[in-house]
Amino acid sequence: MMSIAQRQLRALLMVADELHVGRAAERLGVTQPALSRQIAAIEKDLGMPLFSRVRRRFALTPAGEIVVAGARELLRRGDEVIREASRAHAGEVGSLRLGFVQSATYEVIPRLVSAFRAAHPDVVVNARAMTTLEQTEALRTGHLDAGLLRPVAALPGLTTRVISRDPLVVALPATHRLAGQEQVPLAALADEPFLLYFRDSGPIVHDTIIGCCLAAGFSPRIVQEAQLQTIPALVAAGLGISLLISPTPPHDPSQVVYRPIRDDLPLWDMALAWSAGNPSPTLARFLAVAQELSAPGDDAS
Repeated sequence: MMSIAQRQLRALLMVADELHVGRAAERLGVTQPALSRQIAAIEKDLGMPLFSRVRRRFALTPAGEIVVAGARELLRRGDEVIREASRAHAGEVGSLRLGFVQSATYEVIPRLVSAFRAAHPDVVVNARAMTTLEQTEALRTGHLDAGLLRPVAALPGLTTRVISRDPLVVALPATHRLAGQEQVPLAALADEPFLLYFRDSGPIVHDTIIGCCLAAGFSPRIVQEAQLQTIPALVAAGLGISLLISPTPPHDPSQVVYRPIRDDLPLWDMALAWSAGNPSPTLARFLAVAQELSAPGDDAS
């Protein structure tokens, strides 16, 4: 069976369906002698007759019935493989390896990935929380297809597209003396105990926040470092205040409030990054969805 070409298999099935070489040849658009030679060649290759020709009656032999059933399955599976391969080539099936920083968890990941999944439900998205530095290395080495990160400088070898520009906010206990203010001056936090991200999970963010405090005239008194998602609970417990990049983790507003910073601080870019040399069709589909969600006026760089 494996030595029979697909064209021969289709000819064999047509003869099996019609049980008449003349009618089969007409449907295939070939001459009857040419079709008869194809069937004879198949039988010779297999070393067995597939059709009986007794008293002008044309029928499948027992071996022919088995071969025809197998031929139908082979063609069905072959067509299925070709369809799936075509869908993979078009990026409609397959997988997408996506990295993301923790601050993407609360708005960008749900918005972007849900839009992509709605458009391409057969693509498997493998998402993993990673720092910006980890993502840039993984993108350059081909271990990620795309990353959602916080770039503070150009990323050589990678292309980026801004998804959002997010402000720094202060997280305060609901009973804090500054909780009633619409905006909080950074200098007003000079004497507060600070809760910050673990530096190892985001050294650029960590160091930049400290730099903002120094520019406001004080060095923050850091009493504890913690994972982003646990900081609101620690603030609610009265262990300190925190500076977070919006969007912020979910919280109970009766225990924790978020307030904008009054100072003129730069916004933090949330960018989608990828390698221009990555040929993945699913990446191309993902980028097309992301393009619709990019911040207005932002171009890839």
